[in-house]
Order: sequence, then C-alpha cells, then structure tokens
Amino acid sequence: MKVEDGKMRNVKRLKRIIYGRTMIVITLLLVQIIILLGVFVWLRKYTVLFYGGFSFISVVVMIAILNEKTDPSFQISWLIPVLVIPIFGSLFYLFVQFQFGTKMIHYKLCQKIRETAVYTKQREEVFERLKKENEELSHLVFYMNRYAGYPIQQNTKVKFFPLGEDKFEEMKIQLKKAKKFIFLEYFIIEHGIMLDSILDILEEKAKEGVEVRFLYDGMCTLALMPYSYPKEVEKKGIQCKMFSPIKPLLSTHQNNRDHRKILVIDGKVAFTGGVNLADEYINQKKRFGHWKDTAIMLTGEAVNNFTIMFLQMWNLDTQKKEEYEKYLFPYQKKVETELGFVLPYGDSPLDKENVGEQVYLDLLQHAKHYVHIMTPYLILDNRMLNALKYAAKSGIEVVIIMPHIPDKKYAYLLARSYYQELLEAGVNIFEYTPGFVHAKEFISDGEKAVVGTINLDFRSLYLHFECAAFLYQNPVIEKMEEDYQYTLQSCQRITIEDCKRYGILKKYTGQVLRIVAPLM
Repeated sequence: MKVEDGKMRNVKRLKRIIYGRTMIVITLLLVQIIILLGVFVWLRKYTVLFYGGFSFISVVVMIAILNEKTDPSFQISWLIPVLVIPIFGSLFYLFVQFQFGTKMIHYKLCQKIRETAVYTKQREEVFERLKKENEELSHLVFYMNRYAGYPIQQNTKVKFFPLGEDKFEEMKIQLKKAKKFIFLEYFIIEHGIMLDSILDILEEKAKEGVEVRFLYDGMCTLALMPYSYPKEVEKKGIQCKMFSPIKPLLSTHQNNRDHRKILVIDGKVAFTGGVNLADEYINQKKRFGHWKDTAIMLTGEAVNNFTIMFLQMWNLDTQKKEEYEKYLFPYQKKVETELGFVLPYGDSPLDKENVGEQVYLDLLQHAKHYVHIMTPYLILDNRMLNALKYAAKSGIEVVIIMPHIPDKKYAYLLARSYYQELLEAGVNIFEYTPGFVHAKEFISDGEKAVVGTINLDFRSLYLHFECAAFLYQNPVIEKMEEDYQYTLQSCQRITIEDCKRYGILKKYTGQVLRIVAPLM
C-alpha cells in the first residue's frame, strides 16, 4: 500500500513538472534561444555580404570587452565566444550589455538609496572611536560608508548559531515576541517543517496587529512555489512580494537574484547568515549528508542597517513614501565598549562596486596571524586567488573548509581545479566529511569576522544581491572560532597527493569549466 502511495505521489509530482508553470517557462525560453540560433544560422548563408560588417562589430566588441572595468576572468570568458563564433558571440555580448530591465532595477535602487541616505550616514563619534582603536580598519569603514552605503555601529549584541536548527529555534522565540513589525527577506522558501512553522507564527502575529512583510526571490517559482503564492500568503494578513519573478523572456536581469537572508523584528533584532526557509537547512531533509550552516542574531543599533536594507528592496516597485523613522532603533547615549563594532552591509550586482569581495580581500590583506574561511563554493577570480595565495606565502595561516558532499557537481569540479595551486602556495584546505557546508564565514586573528550570504564564487561576488555583517572586537568572534575548530575535527585534510590522484577526466572538466565560470 505504501509503495502504491509512493508511486502515485511520484506520478503527481511528474505531472506537476510537465504541465506546470516551470516547464512552460523553460519551453518558452528554449523557443527564444532556438529562434536566435536560427537567425544566426540564416545569416551564415550571407557570410560574404555581412562579413565586413560583422568583422567590424567583432573588433569593436573586443575593444569594449578589453576596456571594461571588470576582472580579467570575465574579459577572457567573453573574448572566447567572440573570437570562436564572432557573429553569435558579438551579438550576444551586445544583447547582454543593453538590457533595459537591469538598468531600471539599478535606477530604482539608486532612488531608494538616495531616499534613505540620511539614515545610513556614518556617525562621526563612532567613526572616531574606531579610528582610535584601529586606524587601519577605519579606511575600510570609510570605503563601506561611501561606496556600500552602510555605517559601522556600536551597542550591538551578537549571538552565533553553529547550525541552522539552532537559528530556527531562536527565530521562533523572537517572532513570538514581536509587537510592531516583522520583515523577512529570503532567497529560498519551501513548504516543510521550517517554513510552515514560521508562517503559522506570522499569521498569528498578523491577527494581533503586527505588520508583517515577506519578500522572497522569484527563482522559487521555477520548482519550489507556485507563481500565485504571494496571494495565498496575503490571505493570512501578511504582505508578500516576489523579487524579480522568473518570466519566459530572455533577459539578463533574471540572472541577478536576491540571495540575501534577512529577518528584522521590531527594529530591535535582526538575523542573517546562510540559512534559508527550507528543511534541508535545519537537517529535517537529508539531501547531501549533514548540512552545516551558520547564522547570527543582532540586538541593538546595528539592526538599523538591515532594516533600511530590507525597506530599500521592498520598495523597489513603488513610489509610496515610506515612514522609515518608525522602524528604526534609537541610538543610545551610553556606549557599551565591550561589544565592539558591527557593520551590516549589502552588495548590489548593478553598481560595479564589488563590496562583498572587497571586505574579504581586506581581511586577507590585513591579517596578522590567521584567516579561517568556511564556504560552499570556491570559484575564484584573479584578485581573490592571488590574495589567498599571497596571504599564505607571507606566513598567514589560511584555512578553507569546503563541502565533501557537494550540492552541485560542476561547482565542486571547478573548486577542485583551484586546490593544487592553493595548496602549493601554503593554503590549507579541508573538506567536511559528514556532508555539505553552506556557511559563509571569514574569521581573522580573533578580532574580525564576517558572517552572511556571500559565497566565494562569481555569482555571489558579481551577480547576486547579497548581505553580511562585519564584526570587530565583538565577544561572539571567540565562539565562532571555537565552532570553526570543532568543525575541523569532522574534516578531511586535502593534500597535493590527493590532487595528483584526482581523476584525469574530472580534473580537465574543472579546468575547462574555469573558462566559462564567470558567465555561469
């Protein structure tokens, strides 16, 4: 009986895939791609006629690519298709560069940033205190305020969660305490124990008069949630939006996903980290062995950065005037110096400022003793690769914990293609043998740390909307380092000999994938 029920469920699931919106979207996208390829094939018949024109276009495109203010990895990835298949490569590059949708999102976001600038201005007294503590670090803070648009804060307690299930339990406790408002922004949501438990609390809070806003990324519409899901949530009294829902239209702005994970409660408490609202993140669903993730909870003044970050994204599709002041935590006169400094920040893929990468690079460049890293992906551009190698070569202990059971085979093959080069430079690489590491952490010298959503890959560093919190001299950093050392006990050290024994086919597949990695 159970077997028959299982078969029926599989049949229903297959029907939903075949006849559902996901298959329609994919089919229509494929049709557009086939039409484009057909046009290019047709043009080949007129090669002699169009040769001169397309040769000129290809030269112009190559000059434009070489003069782009971007990492050389992107330039190489674009130059190859332009040189190998000039017509398709050149026109595809022009198609990507002249995207109205992307420019509109950037324009609207810039509007919201200007609108909220008064609330994200760096307080001079905090900056001066930091400068006295660490003048070197003050340069990073100056950059972050000017180019990322977020100030460093004090009077903020930080609680660290070494696993997703730890965060989940604290989330439920804090959500039940909400009196005024709840803001949620997540990349992945999926029905199960985690999401359904949270939705029950949100519905109850909405009935009590608490304002609840729920924003999630539109990528979920492809396989996880129905397109009409926001309407279902709104029936519970919860305001709900999708960020950039996937549509059956070829457009590069659909590649810029909202990868952030933010929960703000009453302006007093905020959560961030790698944990999404789905059961694998709390080990209630086993997909890739044990799921190792981390998160933090902020209580205090630094919560304001996350509040403004959320409201900027929430209001992208409206001109309605937001009452920002009523959502902000009041600044305190007394300074709790033992709590150090906290700087929550966001990173946009549209402003040509690689904030997330810059923070990581700063940690590597200014480390005195060690940098300990946990990341699910290791797909590196030239700057990051050289920074990791140089730090190790200069005597800094650089340790990277990676998954042993990957969630994406191609990403793991890409990561392995960097292993030997990093190991030869003195970087230590470990793999988490119980399963998959999804945490995004940098810890340096016991006094600096970053926890957030930013992976060490091109998608996070260049293409996604991301967020994180930079911590300095906060007591929680010691707990993070303790968890790091505890996690190492469940890891396997990777050696150069391991790299040499790695399968030739896998090795060369990873090396080939590196060519197109920036465009994936």
